[in-house]
Amino acid sequence: METTLQKTAPVRDPHLGAVDSVMEKRADGSIIVRNIHPLGPYPRKLTERLEHWARVAPDRIYLAERDPAAGDWRSVTYGETLAKVRALASALLQRPVSPERPLLILSGNEIEHALFGLAALYAGIPYAPISPAYSLVSRDYKKLRHIYNLLTPGLVYASDGQAFTDAIAAVVAPDIEVIVRTGKIEGRPCSLFDDAVATPVSPAVDAAHAAVEPQTIAKILFTSGSTGVPKGVINTQLMLCSNIEMATWHYAFMRDEPPIVLDWSPWNHTAGGNNNFNVILHNGGTLYIDDGRPTPGGIAATVRNLKEIAPTWYFNVPKGFDALVPFFKADEQLRKNFYSRLRMLWYAGAGMAHHLWETLDALAVETCGERIAILSGLGSTETAPFAMAADLTMAGAGKVGLPARGVEMKLAPSGGKWEACFRGPSMTPGYWRQPELTAKAYDEEGFYKIGDALKFVSEGDVTKGFLFDGRIAEDFKLSTGTWVSAGNMRAAVIDTFAPYVQDAVIAGLDQDYVGVLVFPDIAALRTLCAPDCADAPVAEVVKHPAVRARIQDILDVLRQRGTGSSNRVERLILMDTPPSLDKGEMTDKGSINQRAVLELRRALVDDLYSATPSDTVLIAKR
Repeated sequence: METTLQKTAPVRDPHLGAVDSVMEKRADGSIIVRNIHPLGPYPRKLTERLEHWARVAPDRIYLAERDPAAGDWRSVTYGETLAKVRALASALLQRPVSPERPLLILSGNEIEHALFGLAALYAGIPYAPISPAYSLVSRDYKKLRHIYNLLTPGLVYASDGQAFTDAIAAVVAPDIEVIVRTGKIEGRPCSLFDDAVATPVSPAVDAAHAAVEPQTIAKILFTSGSTGVPKGVINTQLMLCSNIEMATWHYAFMRDEPPIVLDWSPWNHTAGGNNNFNVILHNGGTLYIDDGRPTPGGIAATVRNLKEIAPTWYFNVPKGFDALVPFFKADEQLRKNFYSRLRMLWYAGAGMAHHLWETLDALAVETCGERIAILSGLGSTETAPFAMAADLTMAGAGKVGLPARGVEMKLAPSGGKWEACFRGPSMTPGYWRQPELTAKAYDEEGFYKIGDALKFVSEGDVTKGFLFDGRIAEDFKLSTGTWVSAGNMRAAVIDTFAPYVQDAVIAGLDQDYVGVLVFPDIAALRTLCAPDCADAPVAEVVKHPAVRARIQDILDVLRQRGTGSSNRVERLILMDTPPSLDKGEMTDKGSINQRAVLELRRALVDDLYSATPSDTVLIAKR
């Protein structure tokens, strides 16, 4: 796998829409960037596309998932889906749900979850899919309780009642009905999904569907809380329908042939629940629900599925792609199936390290003689999420492209950076029952302030697109007054220390230099001290001389690369305890709350900056 081959090999043409944009510099110092191509027509309601495909391709598989008992795929066609959705909509209309009392979905991705969500959309009833981690991983249910009290739901769905029984007992009012697929809960109102889906369709269903308008609230998605407690982002039909047309204009190949997608990304987040789920429905594709995860214990299931399903479009977080690499390297047939009809790789959630990008390119070249486009963009829950996207001329780590069709971007000067703000039909009207947060989220011209900083790929040249330049809220100043871009530093640490670092927290506010708290990849560290610490506790692994020596060497290299105090790491601690979900150090999707870690691990931060640090602190050689 030669780098020269990787760079000279052709790229398989994915057939993308144009992202040509124009730039306007304004007197107040801000910059406006607009896509020159108009956004085409889009549906008034998302379920119009379900009705369309149920009519045009009723027997085409829409959703499929592994039967955990039999191991085979179970599925529903577009025709079957519409029939079940209408029956469930009838069931919903017979219960005390309304625009003020939404449907709450506690469990993760599955066919029944999708059917209930679509039924709520069909009937004009808002629904809120909640991270299962708030029920199954958390022990204090603090975030779940906050969400429940804010929503005041009229009905709850949980796939396995017994798995969720503790969380439901702790949070859900005893008079609120719970519908389950299995594991009926005794001692409270509880019904079975099979009974709900057998409800006769009443005339009220058609009337309710006809009443759904673009401004109707479709769902409430809760932000992951990486900078605070979860906020309920209102998603209207207008947001979802306009946004998925924006995405389809970019993924133009999906109009050429219905997409085939295998995806694990959770539907309680905007990437999985809006972009990925809706783009498949919009274009009449097939979604295979991946029961795998980008974790050491979950990646094998994804590999098994990819041996059977050849996707046309594949989405993952960088950690997920990284987890797949060893399997791709070891299994030629897996690679051949994966790349056989793949048009594009799309990543989100974090920046992709340069070495991972090169490895994926090289694997594609070795397998099919051409590279597969690796692209990304920028968006958030509040932007539905598709707001920016890169084309083939903008491929590269950290590049997020240009605004989508129908989106207007403003770059506002902020602390020496450009803060990105967006305006268009796909922006949220605000936060559920939190008007004070809604008011803070928009500027005086109605642009949503996403909180991300961008920079030109080529200064002043809009045609080259933009690079992600960190989170505005995470940046800080050293004692010298020098700004530190925490997001860029974090990316540099993770990239430089790969594969030994899972995540990094950047410290240094009002200090003389930058220090780092590291959440290590323990499995990778064990390879440095094998066989001595194959089964050793984590605390012993991070202190092993071979581990410390290797990390010290990399730290020295990283420091030497620094050009000044703002990007030079002087000290580092390998932490031996993982981030806590309950304490708010980590979100349900694995993102690190930098502020919470620094506050909760104050003793470690103090040690980083002590005149006489403990022996857990690694100090870069000068």
